[in-house]
Amino acid sequence: MDDMQEIMEDFLIEAFEMIEQLDQDLVELENNPQDLELLNRIFRVAHTIKGSSSFLNFDTLTNLTHNMEDVLNKARKGEIKLTHDVMDVVLPSIDLMKALLIAIRDNGTDQNSGIDISDSVKQLQAISNEKGDSPSTPSNTPSVQTTQNQNISTSCNPLADEPDMDYSNMSTEEVEAEIQRLLEKRQEADRQKRLEKKKNKPEETPKESKPQETQKIETKPEVNKPKTDENKTPSTGVEQTVRVDVRRLDSLMNLIGELVLGKNRLIRIYGDVEERYDGEKFLEELNQVVSSISTVTTDLQLAVMKTRMQPVGKVFNKFPRMVRDLSRELGKNIDLIITGEETELDKSIVEEIGDPLIHIIRNSCDHGIETPEIRQNSGKSETGVVKLKAYNEGNHIVIEISDDGKGLDPDMLKQKAIEKGVITEREADSMSEKEAFNIIFKPGFSTAKNISNVSGRGVGMDVVKTNIEKLNGIIEIESEKGIGTTQKLKIPLTLAIIQALLVGVQEEYYAIPLSSVLETVRVSQDEIYTVDGKSVLRLRDEVLSLVRLADIFKVDSVLEAMNEVYVVIVGLADQKIGVIVDYLIGQEEVVIKSLGYYLKSTTGIAGATVRGDGKITLIVDVAAMMDMAKNVKVSINKLIDEAEASRVRNSPSDYVVLAIDDSSTDRAIMKKCLKPLGVTVLEASNGLEGLDIVKNGEKIPDAVLVDIEMPRMDGYTFAAEVRKYNKFKNIPLIAVTSRTSKTDRMRGVESGMTEYITKPYTPEYLANVVKRNIKLNTDGASDE
Repeated sequence: MDDMQEIMEDFLIEAFEMIEQLDQDLVELENNPQDLELLNRIFRVAHTIKGSSSFLNFDTLTNLTHNMEDVLNKARKGEIKLTHDVMDVVLPSIDLMKALLIAIRDNGTDQNSGIDISDSVKQLQAISNEKGDSPSTPSNTPSVQTTQNQNISTSCNPLADEPDMDYSNMSTEEVEAEIQRLLEKRQEADRQKRLEKKKNKPEETPKESKPQETQKIETKPEVNKPKTDENKTPSTGVEQTVRVDVRRLDSLMNLIGELVLGKNRLIRIYGDVEERYDGEKFLEELNQVVSSISTVTTDLQLAVMKTRMQPVGKVFNKFPRMVRDLSRELGKNIDLIITGEETELDKSIVEEIGDPLIHIIRNSCDHGIETPEIRQNSGKSETGVVKLKAYNEGNHIVIEISDDGKGLDPDMLKQKAIEKGVITEREADSMSEKEAFNIIFKPGFSTAKNISNVSGRGVGMDVVKTNIEKLNGIIEIESEKGIGTTQKLKIPLTLAIIQALLVGVQEEYYAIPLSSVLETVRVSQDEIYTVDGKSVLRLRDEVLSLVRLADIFKVDSVLEAMNEVYVVIVGLADQKIGVIVDYLIGQEEVVIKSLGYYLKSTTGIAGATVRGDGKITLIVDVAAMMDMAKNVKVSINKLIDEAEASRVRNSPSDYVVLAIDDSSTDRAIMKKCLKPLGVTVLEASNGLEGLDIVKNGEKIPDAVLVDIEMPRMDGYTFAAEVRKYNKFKNIPLIAVTSRTSKTDRMRGVESGMTEYITKPYTPEYLANVVKRNIKLNTDGASDE
């Protein structure tokens, strides 16, 4: 039983691979019926599936493939002409074969599957028996042309020359021996073919098996080495591929994620050690070790990610058949051109992009490409062109779907949307042309005049938007009326380990997936406008909604007296918004971790990651965040004005200066120097005590005078701790010390000091430094 189960699993894997290729080959054959080599290839595939299914007692599948094989065989002999009507029968039989294989995979048998092949068998038999006369199936149009920029890899069958076997007259042992012989012959030919491909294309990307949740990892034979006993080329009997359960790859990916976190932590710790032990001999060796671990971790991560990669052609392969059927149904001539199908994506993403592409291509065929008569009257070729293209761009894959059809009419889209209640007239008037194109993604919107099997229900492009949002992808539309339309999908290569932009709001850190970050800008208050109580930003030719990240997640934030704010422009699917953050931290590679059972449903948060310093950072769910932003009604200008007004002082006595020094004498000197300014002076004997006053005092100090050498917490550490909090980032920190070296001054600047005063100093100098930093009005200062 174990041997038979293994044979059945091998049969399913091979059959699914073959049948995927059959769709493409049959569409190509329809356009090139004289291609005898292609026809023979298709026949051999059908013959192989029939023979294997017969041996395994899959009678329904055997019956169907046998009748299809008869039609193909007669076509090979020239007894049947492969017209479009014949293909209208053969192609649906391929769909039935797929359904039967799925039933076998799920239930172990093709019996009682609920799949009725009787009509298809009758039509196939009618074609075979009529000897050249095609069945009376209505023909709508000339064929769809399908071309690809590369030679389509086919399932070459080495058993083509094998005679048809009559298994019914054999004993079980003879049948098993015959099947084993054929399988070994096929495997031998496959191995020879792979080795030949590897010699010609050393960088070729491995193909993957389809039905099982396993992946095939190919190992390239080494070249340019002397053929010694140790490294001579393996014999053709050595298997070059290994099938690996996807769950094992997922587990390996998780372990790599932990390793990446450890690498980030190690780099951070090395930075601290290097600063503390500057000049020590062991630092060079430690640096080499850290660099080596970092490099190996990155290479290992890329290697594991590649094992999960699949060519996007795995999805593209279904579209030639789909476009062919649509062209017949719609009465149009459509030429589908596919390029870049070898471009690779993570397996989990490959599985998700199929539905969006189906809807977009159907839309292009139905709404974009015109009928032959209309195209001819417009001076175009009767055959419309739909192009499907994939290519890499940084850490993303871009998929372009373009057509040379009638293009989008922004005015018509607006009018239709108003009629259907999707938008208001006021919204339509304020829409740019690009925003009008995005109306097609609105739920319930459709431009079709009649509901058909292809379109009219207003659900297709809404599905596209939803699925692309799940992948943190972006959709862009470019169109010109009468010329055509191009839709670009920009999707991250993987979702497990991502590049993120770290931003800060008060003391909170957030990671925004870099795939959704279009750009970061600093804008002045003059560039921010308020419309209906909401803030908007005019960025070049676009008007974007503007919200604070603090308002979205309802956390405290202090708008300082500033003329500019940091804005992160975030895009998802067809939407864009500007998000104000307190400060930008930088780009970092992050590993997505689940929030756990109790927190996993937190709105707006996709997960968390551990930073290099060991602290937790929340990862933003961009789609949810953009939905939350729609409900935020805050005027940024009003907030800035209120913050500015709250900083207005009526007299110098409202100012507070904190003096931190372990010497009471030095503190007294500082107090005496500042007395003419009329400011309130608070005192602390060390950095820890001073930090407590800054964080928990009744009022935030307007300036801090701090000594460097102090017990419990020195001045450098105090400054570094204060600068961790956004609300304290503008407090002037003035170092007052006897240290005069350039190194000490540099360290002071790096830790966050604003100015550096060396002892001894004159009272006037100290007072002037403080006055300048807190912007005191000299006319209001007291001379006491």
